[in-house]
Amino acid sequence: MSLTADLLMGFSLFAFVTSVTPGPNNTMLLASGVNFGFTRSIPHILGISCGFFVMVLAVGFGLGALFEAYPVLYSVLRYVGAAYLLYLAWRIATSGPASNDPDRKGKPLGYWAAAAFQWVNPKAWVMAVGAISTYTPLQDYFTNVLVISAVFALINAPSVGVWAGFGSMLRDVLRNPRWLRLFNVGMALLLVASLYPILVEHYPT
Repeated sequence: MSLTADLLMGFSLFAFVTSVTPGPNNTMLLASGVNFGFTRSIPHILGISCGFFVMVLAVGFGLGALFEAYPVLYSVLRYVGAAYLLYLAWRIATSGPASNDPDRKGKPLGYWAAAAFQWVNPKAWVMAVGAISTYTPLQDYFTNVLVISAVFALINAPSVGVWAGFGSMLRDVLRNPRWLRLFNVGMALLLVASLYPILVEHYPT
């Protein structure tokens, strides 16, 4: 079987749904949009998509098989990811009031940090493994992995960007420091809740 138009269309729907639905990336982008605005969140958006592109390539070219052969490596990665998610949750919970001043205390997650985060993001691993195992035909495998990775990244960027955009729309609503603090604490708790699959599930399988 080759990568037909129908298969690519089905994969595009998979990429959109998995990218736009809630998860650690989108929770952080929603909070970033509220606290820093859409423009300052763009490096975060691009870091997510580029980091995920590299991850899908790596899974397609054998990293997933390495984790299957040596499960302890993935276990270590999961718990490193859990620790980093707790740190990010703390950063969100303690974010200051929304401001247009780029010099105010605090700054959004940068491009490289967002790209690196994909490697400890459990939802990203599920998405990458699903893309390769379900939608990548063995015929012309090398080319198909490149196409799947590129299409996923192109769909992912605007899909996750919606969350930053929605957050920026809420900035005026959340000018009140009390409401902003409640929002940030709520987002931090949601991020902590996303640790559940890291602690009780086993990826990749």
